[in-house]
Amino acid sequence: MAATSSDRLAPALAVSQFYAARSEPLWLRSPAAIQTLVSALRTAPIDGFNDGPELGRSIDAALADAKAGVPGASQEAERLLSSGLVLYTQALRWPGRSRIIYADPSLAPKVPTPTEVLTQAAAASDLAAFVRQTVEVNPIHAALRAAATDQLDFLGQPSPALKGSLERARLLPSNGRFVLVDIASQELMMIDHGRVEDRMKVVVGKPDMKTPLMAGTLRQVTFNPYWNVPVDLVQKTIAANVLRSGLSYLAQRNYEVLSGWTADATVIDPATVDWQAVADGRAEARVRQRPGKGNMMGAMKFEFPNELGIYLHDTPQRELFGKDARTFSSGCVRLEDAARLGRWLLGREPVAASSQPELNVALGKGVPVFLTYLTVRPEADGTLASAPDVYGLDGQPATELATLQR
Repeated sequence: MAATSSDRLAPALAVSQFYAARSEPLWLRSPAAIQTLVSALRTAPIDGFNDGPELGRSIDAALADAKAGVPGASQEAERLLSSGLVLYTQALRWPGRSRIIYADPSLAPKVPTPTEVLTQAAAASDLAAFVRQTVEVNPIHAALRAAATDQLDFLGQPSPALKGSLERARLLPSNGRFVLVDIASQELMMIDHGRVEDRMKVVVGKPDMKTPLMAGTLRQVTFNPYWNVPVDLVQKTIAANVLRSGLSYLAQRNYEVLSGWTADATVIDPATVDWQAVADGRAEARVRQRPGKGNMMGAMKFEFPNELGIYLHDTPQRELFGKDARTFSSGCVRLEDAARLGRWLLGREPVAASSQPELNVALGKGVPVFLTYLTVRPEADGTLASAPDVYGLDGQPATELATLQR
């Protein structure tokens, strides 16, 4: 009999209940589905599911016993196949140790129950296609998984870059419309149901001020934005320049000082601020740059609620997009062509209705944005491109996923 018995696996009860309500097999009528699942299980360690090969061998043994007429072997093969699908699906949806911050909790991967997996499988018009789509997760993951399988065959294991990129890619959406910022290649992609509709260069955080891996939902475009200068830059740069050049430094750069960080803060006279105390770190000053030419936010910004204050925005520093490595920001993402992203999100020309500062225009429907890190990524022509590991993330430990329970 099989090396692993189906009744010793975690989803045993749900699988038993599933078959108790059925009058026909799920798998034995679809050899293509069996082959697709078993083949995927053999290479499942590249997705972090290290018990996949053992489960695949157990399925092969049960199928061989069934072919030889061993009593009960057909039922055991069915249960092992269903258990294998459940465990692998759950592993692929396991959050793991990806360090992604889900600013919108609804975007976090949800591990399905055994009943949910089996119900969906039973309802599929093509079981083999359902298994394939489950294992591939999304087009980016599918392409990287194929490359990792090749490396597994020829090198014994995928490279750290490919393994790390594969792990992060499996947490991206399977379908729908979303914005993808690849921090490693400093590129943004606009994706709709797996197809990259447009892309552009971006500037991301310096290695010592990293752009975090994050997922949130864009809900509005803000025209004529203020730039609220980070407190550390006020201390290190602005205060020092005010002490050196006087208050004219603020006026020349369109800066104004506010009474605090609350929503009802008011503009105050900069002469009332102890700039020496600010420079020494003994006091804080809230400084913002008014909208207009030279504003560091450019003409528009794209915020998504998050505690770190990370967002996408326009920029007047166009020269940075001509550089190969674009890690110059303090964490936010600067856009090569903010108007193009605005057009894709709004479905019209992104033109402000007035010169009013912080003019918010709601999107018809929220659009997810994923800030991830792919040092290996698929290109449109089917090749793979690579990017330097600028943040040193590829050498981190692999994610621990679900294992067989005995």
